Amino acid sequence: MDRRDLLKLSLAAGAGLATGAAQAQAPACAADGTPAQFVPKRPADPKAAENDIEKFPKCPYCGMDRKQFHHSRMLVQYSDDLPDGTCSLHCAAISLAVNVDREPKAIYVGDNAAAGEPKPLVEVGKATFLVGSSLKGVMTKRSKVAFGTADAAKAAQAANGGELAGFDQALAAAYADMAADVSMIRKNREERRKRMMEQQHKG
Repeated sequence: MDRRDLLKLSLAAGAGLATGAAQAQAPACAADGTPAQFVPKRPADPKAAENDIEKFPKCPYCGMDRKQFHHSRMLVQYSDDLPDGTCSLHCAAISLAVNVDREPKAIYVGDNAAAGEPKPLVEVGKATFLVGSSLKGVMTKRSKVAFGTADAAKAAQAANGGELAGFDQALAAAYADMAADVSMIRKNREERRKRMMEQQHKG
């Protein structure tokens, strides 16, 4: 081993010792993992899917009315029974990302195969999503609509286009669209604020 290799080995060993000492001195942080500001604020509820709109009327990520958007709403039930009711797949994707240390116990979505309002919830594993159809999206430009049966999804596809997908594919599409969708949402909200200010000035 020549002098250069020996120097490299010595420096690497020194860095390792310094890191190990720092880790030994630093106490374990109680806040490690999901930051407290992202933890679902509702108390644990093992039956969160029952009367979910009444229990979780507003989306915690965007403030939208889940009753109004009953057809696109979602509910994430984490393994510790903490529930997170959102307005859409877009916001459910945010919940799953920021609560990465919580394992989902069940995930539900509004079933657009069902008649009447509000749409009942169906587990995402049993749903077929129609991605990119002409059906209007919620919190996204590229819509992602869930159906409780594959036949209903295929019928909607025949009428509106789009691609059939499982939940994992639809979730991947939501993450892929996130930057563009956030930009669109910001623009829409800014335009809404401007209109409200104009109306106030006129009044």
